[in-house]
Amino acid sequence: MTQQTPKELKRELLKERVILALAAPLLALAVAVALTSIILLATGKNPFEPYSLMVSYVAEWPDVQVLVINQTITYYFAALAVAIGFRMNLFNIGVEGQYRLGACVGAIVGFNLPAPGVLKMVAVIVTAVLVGAIWSGIAALLKVTRGVSEVIATIMLNAIATAIIGYLIQKDVFGHQPEGSNAVTTGELPESAWFPGIPYGDYEIFGFLVIAVLCGVGYWVMLNRTRFGFDLRAAGASGSAALASGVSGRKMVVIAMLASGALAGLIGMPVLLGETHTFVSDFPAGYGFTGIAIALLGRNHPLGMAFGALLWAFLDKAATTLDDNGYESEISVIMQGIIVLAVVIAYESVQRWGLRRQQQKVGAELAAAAKKNEEVAV
Repeated sequence: MTQQTPKELKRELLKERVILALAAPLLALAVAVALTSIILLATGKNPFEPYSLMVSYVAEWPDVQVLVINQTITYYFAALAVAIGFRMNLFNIGVEGQYRLGACVGAIVGFNLPAPGVLKMVAVIVTAVLVGAIWSGIAALLKVTRGVSEVIATIMLNAIATAIIGYLIQKDVFGHQPEGSNAVTTGELPESAWFPGIPYGDYEIFGFLVIAVLCGVGYWVMLNRTRFGFDLRAAGASGSAALASGVSGRKMVVIAMLASGALAGLIGMPVLLGETHTFVSDFPAGYGFTGIAIALLGRNHPLGMAFGALLWAFLDKAATTLDDNGYESEISVIMQGIIVLAVVIAYESVQRWGLRRQQQKVGAELAAAAKKNEEVAV
């Protein structure tokens, strides 16, 4: 066997890691499709037709394509917010409350601020980001000062955020009830304060797509090309080892939670500034919890989470056509649930197999090198 140079060995190991990284989500998707098909077959339905129906539905209708893309944008922000916590080994379940409270307070500030429309828009975004960071910062302080689990703290803060929102949008506080409507809102922002969209035929994609891309790039650069990113990953992997290298675990917990909450504040902005232009009691909910699943599916990688968000949005919006063709729309929910379970198992299995394979390859190379050295010595 020809001995590989260190550069060739490194290149081959990198190639294998890339293949393994792609294999896990593809395996999880294949398992989800297979199990869902078995369920359909057991209920007497065609096990393959729903998939072709969903693909055809999205491919045929431009308005559905826009809905999928717009949903992907909000899901991506949610996944990024969760992923920063995951990198620090923190479970920020409070993303849901952080983005909803941020959107509510941001809408109130934007409506009541006596300023030109563009400044109103900027004020809404900045306020939402600050509120999200402050709300997650409460959980961070409780963790580093009193040892309170961030899981418990953020769950409770979600409930408190819901109560605060309910109070703020009352008519005698900051709420406004449009004439002839039963809905109570925070007041509609002027058109000059709307975030410009991206034309797509007769429809419009959220302009926050650009911000989402920039956030994804910034997230990757921060984690992989900065000292802060190294400290964050080190503290998340081993607090004691990070402390020995001079990294304060408590400080990193606070910073990671603040950054997670700040990104969470952006989740509601595409809808608020690009669609509803006001905050109402039935403002879209659930993005924070969906972000957890997408972050797991994308393995906290910006590209992986982008594909995960797109897949999730596709299943959400394409499910509409199933009811019209004799299939239950819950099929897509079943697929989403199976994907989450399968991806955790698939990642762990593939990672273990890949680690064994790399250890064997490195061991074989070392053995070959040792044998060659012995032959030279003789």
